[in-house]
Amino acid sequence: MLVIIGYVIVCASVFGGFAMAGGHLAVLFQPLEVLMIAGAALGAFLVGNNGKSIKATLKALPSVLKGSRHTKALYMELMSLLFDVLSKVRKEGLMSIEGDLDTPHESALFGKYPGVLADHHIIEFMTDYLRLMVSGNMDAFQIENLMDNELETHHHEGSVPAHCIAKVGDALPAFGIVAAVMGVVHTMESVGIPPAELGILIAHALVGTFLGILLAYGFVSPLASLMEQKLEESGKMFQCVKVTLLASLNGYAPALAIEFGRKVLYSTERPTFAELEDHIKKSKTK
Repeated sequence: MLVIIGYVIVCASVFGGFAMAGGHLAVLFQPLEVLMIAGAALGAFLVGNNGKSIKATLKALPSVLKGSRHTKALYMELMSLLFDVLSKVRKEGLMSIEGDLDTPHESALFGKYPGVLADHHIIEFMTDYLRLMVSGNMDAFQIENLMDNELETHHHEGSVPAHCIAKVGDALPAFGIVAAVMGVVHTMESVGIPPAELGILIAHALVGTFLGILLAYGFVSPLASLMEQKLEESGKMFQCVKVTLLASLNGYAPALAIEFGRKVLYSTERPTFAELEDHIKKSKTK
């Protein structure tokens, strides 16, 4: 929603200001200029990226229109799940959660937290490292190193769409200049026409530069920035799981282990100690 509101503000400010200054909006309607700029940008996007990057970018684009799902409620649900899992391990041993790890979507333990269960990436991350803990063949240092490597890979993969969109945004002003140059070439071959008509052709040519810059800095580049922010936000769930499991491996009780996880969250979504404690108590009664 904020993306749409932002685009409306950009258009209203630019085109509204132009109209208030006495400009004629009709002169800005140049579909052939748009065709040249957008077509060149699309072609460059296809040339500069492999199939996996293109698919990842197309898949990520709809997500920018959605609000963030990483709310305080979701984080409390995640930490309540971690508390339940670690409490079961502490009471019944690591082998007691083996069945839950094999089929988390059929597990009563995981089933209490549908918000977390809907995110297969975080469930896979959590269950994979709990299995390693069950195996008992790796110490905390080895698991932490493996987690860091996986999170680095996850971040690299997640940054591909933002990088691709940013590159397109960087190229749009140049494509705008290309469209403008093509308009100037057309104007130069029409120098024999009356000055009034010649002025119109020059105006049409300049629209190309205008559109390239507007599309770049008003529409495309902000999307890349938003994608980067969403990627950083999604990484907090993985960091929360990471530090909680490592704290448990180092011998901390479940209540203290999830406190480690709580501390890595952004302050805007981080629940207070009392809020988290109350949420965990309520989840036990379900």
